[in-house]
Amino acid sequence: MATTKIWAVKDNLKRVLDYASNPDKTENEDMGTYEFKGLKNVIEYTVNDLKTEKQFYVSGINCEPSTALDQMISTKKAAHKEDGVLAFHCYQSFRPGEVTPETAHKIGIELAKRMWGNDFEVVVTTHLDKKHFHNHFVVNSVSWSTHKRFLDSHSDYDRFRRLSDELCKEYSLSVVKNPKKGKHYKEWYDEKQRIPTRRSLIIDDVERAIANSMSFTMFIKNLEDMGYEVKTNVKHIAVKPPGGENFYRLHNLTKDEKYSEENIKYRIFTKKPSRKSVPKQKPVKYHYHGNIKKAKKLTGLKALYFHYMYRMGIIPQRVPNNKKVSFIFKEELRYMDKISNEAILLSKNNINTLEELEAKQNELNERIDSLTKKRRCCYNKIRRCKNLETKEMLQADVASLTDELKKLRKEVKLYDDIKERSPKMKIKLDQAKEMERKDDRKYEYKWRNS
Repeated sequence: MATTKIWAVKDNLKRVLDYASNPDKTENEDMGTYEFKGLKNVIEYTVNDLKTEKQFYVSGINCEPSTALDQMISTKKAAHKEDGVLAFHCYQSFRPGEVTPETAHKIGIELAKRMWGNDFEVVVTTHLDKKHFHNHFVVNSVSWSTHKRFLDSHSDYDRFRRLSDELCKEYSLSVVKNPKKGKHYKEWYDEKQRIPTRRSLIIDDVERAIANSMSFTMFIKNLEDMGYEVKTNVKHIAVKPPGGENFYRLHNLTKDEKYSEENIKYRIFTKKPSRKSVPKQKPVKYHYHGNIKKAKKLTGLKALYFHYMYRMGIIPQRVPNNKKVSFIFKEELRYMDKISNEAILLSKNNINTLEELEAKQNELNERIDSLTKKRRCCYNKIRRCKNLETKEMLQADVASLTDELKKLRKEVKLYDDIKERSPKMKIKLDQAKEMERKDDRKYEYKWRNS
């Protein structure tokens, strides 16, 4: 059995310059190599002596492994395509104990030839540092023969996996049956950190719809009442959340297909009717301290943020307890901490307009520049200082300046986030209003025709 992956190797000028200016890494290398540091790093990783038995299992397709970096760079320059994706890093892993190093490497070479033929430069290495032997492929993103780019489309990945499976069968190895698509890294990370995701919010609403349904038809209606668009005349029932762009198949919400149509119907029909009366919740009372007539009305950015948090349901509301929070705002709960911090910053500095925000940000940037120069002076004094006691005092000053700079940069970042988030907030508030108008018209139409 062999599993496969393909991902792009990218780099950017800022990271390269930061790397090059690092005093701990200023080796005297050819400056042209820095432009392709990401490509250099991935080739160095794949041909690591410790992983490849002293480079015994390293081969080149349309290039020599020892000069692969220079050849790939020359190809890019000849094609005038030195920007964008530098290369593609591909991976083929075998089940532990299923292949010998020689066989794994042989399969890797054959796979590279079938996949990229005579068009692309490829370095093939077989790593033996894990129980599962695995091949790495570094593929130049530009063809040496046609000067066209390798695009790495979905069809390319499917072809790579299919060719890998064909070779496994030829060598009497097992193949992965019914491969399933994994989660996007962002979704996996959010779930690990217990941050609400679009999928988890849909699951919450589906659970609520099941709990309040006595039939499958009622279940569909409950979802539609929540603002979902539901596809039922298809093989697998699918829903699109309010304000969403894509449909989600219910049976794919979890790996165990807990929310397949069959399982949902079973849960609804076998559910015992609840005889317990739902206790009425007492309305929450909030007390305002001071003269409300003299209180200033919120305006501008502060008003936008507090209204948005009100719609999200994360600040006190003087509304009925059964008021529903729109899915559009439920999604924003994953950014609750960031939105709260931005709102606190706006209130703390009494910022109402983007002009005031820009002025405050410029003031902070000037302060950052001043402190950076001051810290640089301290660094210079430390280098020249020979008195140990004075040197320690200067180092303490540097630490203090560094802490202050961190705080200021975080605040500047919050201002950048506010500038980016506030227009999106306005759009989502308008979307929510439009959805509510549609619901009102729909219910009015049903009431008149009932």
